[in-house]
Amino acid sequence: MMETINRNEHDFHAGDMVRAEVRTGQYVGELVELNGPRALVKVLAVLKHPEQGDLHSPYNPDVPMFHERRALSYTEKTTVLLRDLKSYSGPVPDYKQSLLAAAEAEIAGLDRLQRWSAKGLEQLIQLKKEYDK
Repeated sequence: MMETINRNEHDFHAGDMVRAEVRTGQYVGELVELNGPRALVKVLAVLKHPEQGDLHSPYNPDVPMFHERRALSYTEKTTVLLRDLKSYSGPVPDYKQSLLAAAEAEIAGLDRLQRWSAKGLEQLIQLKKEYDK
């Protein structure tokens, strides 16, 4: 008997390819089983690397514990709320290549944020000098 659940006019079935959001990461995986409001998903590729740091204090480096978050491993099974699943169509990327691309994209995003922050700080320091005149 195949398990099915209706989700946004789409029926999920065991064996379907899905896009799963797990904490701050996004993955392509195979839906292994459905269990009430949750599904068990086997990870096959990484679309977005998880963010680092404290999820409750985003962009704050001055927290008691700055968490390191590794991407889920190839074929690792994880429980995902159904609301965090979407259908996935198309080819499933190679896990290792997708992991590296996701890590590179996260690094590039943090580098861009760091450069933006530095420029903003530089401009604010200059403005403060002008305000003090």
